[in-house]
Amino acid sequence: MIEERHEGSDEKETGRIEAFSDGVFAVAITLLIFNVQVPILDNPYTSEHLVRLLVLRWPSYLAFFISFATILIMWISHHNMFKLIYKSDMLFLLANGFLLLLVTFVPFPTQLIAIYLTTPVAGVACAIYAGLFTIINLAYNLLWWRAVSRHRLLKAHVPPALIRTRSRNYLLGVPCYLLALLFAFWNPAVSMGICSILWLFWAITNFEPRA
Repeated sequence: MIEERHEGSDEKETGRIEAFSDGVFAVAITLLIFNVQVPILDNPYTSEHLVRLLVLRWPSYLAFFISFATILIMWISHHNMFKLIYKSDMLFLLANGFLLLLVTFVPFPTQLIAIYLTTPVAGVACAIYAGLFTIINLAYNLLWWRAVSRHRLLKAHVPPALIRTRSRNYLLGVPCYLLALLFAFWNPAVSMGICSILWLFWAITNFEPRA
């Protein structure tokens, strides 16, 4: 009975962490829409002019969609990670806080992409975008490493195969995002394509059997 009460207390603690994290993810993903601005027409108003201005803002729609999808998948990954976690400690809390700090920063490079993707400085904008997600991926690896190290924070009976699969998938993102970062200066479109492929990869790999 003592052990059951202790387990319940730890689960409640991680529940608060998840609730706080969910709120941060929700705010970050909502702020993305502010990068999609309504075009301002000059008189005389014409449908053709409005349509043309809306089409010209395609980088804003692209940046919004990619960042929205990426944050959504990051939240799902975060949720799935916490399904395996039994308790927390100070280092785990700090690692989670660092991850959330980076998540709140996503709207900034998203706006850079929206404004500068079709300009000569698109490479810099895409490099900052890919660079941020490189660091975010490192933060996920740090958070996961703290949880699985010596199994100190995991629930009992988590399959070793699942741990290995998750670890491999998290590590795979680091070189891929670095590749997107390097391509940004040579071909920004390829860089954004790599970032898009990666969120598709995370979406697929997050559909795993429950532990």
